[in-house]
Amino acid sequence: MGQNMAEKKVIISDSITVGELADTLQLSVTSLIGELFKNGIVATINQRIDFETATIIVEELGIDVDLQQRSGGSDSTQARPKHQIVGEGVERPPIVAVMGHVDHGKTSLLDAILNKKTVDQEAGGITQHISAYQAERNGRSITLLDTPGHEAFAALRQHGAVLTDVVIIVVAADDGVKPQTVEAIRFARNANARIIVAINKMDKETANPQLVKTQLASEHGLNPEEWGGDTVMVEVSAKSGQGLDKLMDMVLLVADMEELRADEKTPAEGLVIEAHMETGRGAVVGLLVEHGKLTPGSYIVAGSVYGKVRTMQNFKGEPLKVAGPSTPVTVTGFKDVPQFGEAFYLVKNERQARQKTAQAKIDAERQAASTNITGADLLKMMNQKHDAKDFNVIVRADVQGSLTSVIDSLKLIETGGEVTLRVISSGIGNISENDIRLAASDANTVIYGFNVDLPPAVKRLGARDKVQVRLYTIIYELLDDARHSMEALLAPEVVETKLGSLTIKGVFRTMRDEVIAGGEVTNGKVAAGMQARVLRKGQEIAEVEVIRVQRQQQEAKEVFEGEMCGLSLRTNKKVLLEEGDTVEFFSREVVQRTL
Repeated sequence: MGQNMAEKKVIISDSITVGELADTLQLSVTSLIGELFKNGIVATINQRIDFETATIIVEELGIDVDLQQRSGGSDSTQARPKHQIVGEGVERPPIVAVMGHVDHGKTSLLDAILNKKTVDQEAGGITQHISAYQAERNGRSITLLDTPGHEAFAALRQHGAVLTDVVIIVVAADDGVKPQTVEAIRFARNANARIIVAINKMDKETANPQLVKTQLASEHGLNPEEWGGDTVMVEVSAKSGQGLDKLMDMVLLVADMEELRADEKTPAEGLVIEAHMETGRGAVVGLLVEHGKLTPGSYIVAGSVYGKVRTMQNFKGEPLKVAGPSTPVTVTGFKDVPQFGEAFYLVKNERQARQKTAQAKIDAERQAASTNITGADLLKMMNQKHDAKDFNVIVRADVQGSLTSVIDSLKLIETGGEVTLRVISSGIGNISENDIRLAASDANTVIYGFNVDLPPAVKRLGARDKVQVRLYTIIYELLDDARHSMEALLAPEVVETKLGSLTIKGVFRTMRDEVIAGGEVTNGKVAAGMQARVLRKGQEIAEVEVIRVQRQQQEAKEVFEGEMCGLSLRTNKKVLLEEGDTVEFFSREVVQRTL
């Protein structure tokens, strides 16, 4: 690049924009972006890249400079420190996540426990995001989290496990252990949560609880108590109510053994479990209080967002004046929608809230490279074929958790580098005019809406600009659509099928675009209309088409292996066939490839 910076030491932060890197390296931004483009990397002046990526860029461009990372930066990726309870604390309700394979009856089981009906409202009968409830048993509260069962919501289920003390793994007695059952067991163990197995659908004639217990014991190390193990397994039926009281008693028994305590004499803190925008209410946020007491009027901070609690309701929508440990609540008053899974905590006033969120934004900047170009992305872009196609998507979802899961699932669709899926914009809430304008700039851009609406004015704008807007309420249908759309961008594959071969025994006539010859079919068959290639000593000398086939001086439809025949072959150039040449017959078919 004509820039000699021999042995120069350059120190940068853990992330830097392309523009800042150009200044640091004493290069023009245009020159740096141009060189990146030549290497297959499309970047803008404000694109933020991490230290690893900057190092790769310097090496790739051949700049002689020693790039070093500034030490002493705060690590915002560290796990939240565990709250130390002052004194003995107070007994708190157990937090229970209900997990398991799709269609094994998790939500139906919760409905039976809570005497409510939600499964019919779920799209496709599948839970789409975490919902939190509280049940009463023998005067004691139990907090229940219903987690999605479809594989696309792995992030949500893992989040649910991290929140919980006890995991109820629901397994259908008539279906047995399935992949998501195994995944739920792994999540529960990683979260150090106690496991209780609910063997559901015992009302069915095909129910086989012994098979379920055998699978869990032999394959996953969950031995039932009645077999001398330490895993509580309860046979239940959401339909008839069988075993539900025993299941709740077992939850409380396990909770007593764990001696669950919380600190009430501390500012409230906990986790964001749901968040979405709602017309007239603004940001509506589901919180799970872990310690302290949350009250309306409190200032709370969650990541880079803060708010003053305007309203606070329980899972039934009833107003609450105070929410203690292990209580799920829905609050309004946040200035914006906090990130799904973010920790929240109380602050004294708005000034302190602003300071905390400002610092959080600075910390987020240091980690921003993870959502822009990373070193892995950069190497992938460098190694991609130059004719690779992009499939750009804009994603809108109803809640933050669903948005995260949809985007993560979309990124898992692989095409071997030929088609790259890029999420160029995402957010929660209905599809907007800005989304349409952004998508209109590229014909290969699709807007996906998950559990959101398309306002009439926006729909008209989309129709005018010929923007593809696709709305879904079931996650796997959205993913299937994306997969099919990417398949349509794959270059089709030409498949050849060998039909037969013939050895030339004599050449009768050679014209400019036609050859008449005779020979013996040595394999398969030959028929008029077939494509063929002529081989001499294994090398192809011409491609031909069979015009006519004759057997014993009469036109034949087909001639098979072992028979002699005459051929009329059409060529696009004069071909001199010789005795001993081989003619191979084949068919060609253009096949649309799949992922």
